[in-house]
Amino acid sequence: MGKKKIVAIDLFSGCGGTSSGLIKAGIDVRAAVEINKVATKTYTKNISAHVIEEDIVNVSGSELLDKIKLKRNEELLLVACPPCQGFSSIGNGTEDDERNQLVYQFVRLVNELRPAYVLMENVSGMSKGKGKKIFKDVLKKFDLLNYEINSDILNSADFGVPQMRKRLVLHGVRRDIYEKMVAKDMNLELPKPTNINPSSKENPEELPVWETAGSVFNLPRLSAGEKHQSETVFNHYANGLSDINKERIRHIRRNGGSRDCLPDRLVLNCHRGKQGHGDVYGIIDVNRPAPTMTGGCMSYTKGRFGHPVEDRAISAREAARIQSFEDEFIFEGTNGEIALQIGNAVPVKLAKASGEYFQWLNRKLNEK
Repeated sequence: MGKKKIVAIDLFSGCGGTSSGLIKAGIDVRAAVEINKVATKTYTKNISAHVIEEDIVNVSGSELLDKIKLKRNEELLLVACPPCQGFSSIGNGTEDDERNQLVYQFVRLVNELRPAYVLMENVSGMSKGKGKKIFKDVLKKFDLLNYEINSDILNSADFGVPQMRKRLVLHGVRRDIYEKMVAKDMNLELPKPTNINPSSKENPEELPVWETAGSVFNLPRLSAGEKHQSETVFNHYANGLSDINKERIRHIRRNGGSRDCLPDRLVLNCHRGKQGHGDVYGIIDVNRPAPTMTGGCMSYTKGRFGHPVEDRAISAREAARIQSFEDEFIFEGTNGEIALQIGNAVPVKLAKASGEYFQWLNRKLNEK
């Protein structure tokens, strides 16, 4: 069996978190599909793959094959991160949210393209929360298409990402390839952690402990509402903050980092007598991985996104670092558009870990 390289297509590519990780793993990402114009602009600024800016419903497998020009010595990896807001435990989506149906477009394109390998990332709620019924149906459809699947909830912190971000990761191989794996006594696996919880009692592989949020906060000082851009620092932009919120952030920082310490005069009416999302108005703890980045990650009022020492929410560049993007990765759009791209992205190092697994698997399968 001759050596074969992996070529990838990234569906629902967003700004390019997954593609960036796969490229770091040595995979040739040749095409992507994304409907959002601003995310596409960011993607094409940083990644050379051909991007189809279109609703995926209108994209066919034959069109994608025409773009990537797959050769006989190449194997296809089809990747997808379908919109997950309907499955998320944070949002108000339901099982009937129309965005949830987009995962079936991934299934359709797997059927049309018959890739050797498949990779999907989504929120944990897809497999054991609001989306459980849909996910079971998707697994059934993959089985009918003759794909072997392994999936689980992984924590991005276990892969060198300075963030607590639990996500569903799915690896799949076409069954004829899986039969070759069985013949070589190989199992279909998920990526192995590169980092470990510092509170773990055992660490037989002597892995380094989780990266903490403190590793990202060494950029030039920034005031709320200020933008810092230089030849070496990109997208270091902070949203503005009202005077009363500056007073709140100072008080919270001095008194433990959470809003439940606020004196009565600083408590918002909407928070009185309610628990709600307790992280809102919180300060990021530099001694732990950061909380999950969301589309509101640059807004102090939308989560535990307060800067640890400066009177502002984290900047776009700090949020991007928490998602393990390189500093050279440049985002396009307004502050709100950039925050949404960052919050929706797959952490680069998590995608890289999956990419490295498929590279390893492909090499093993091609050994004589």
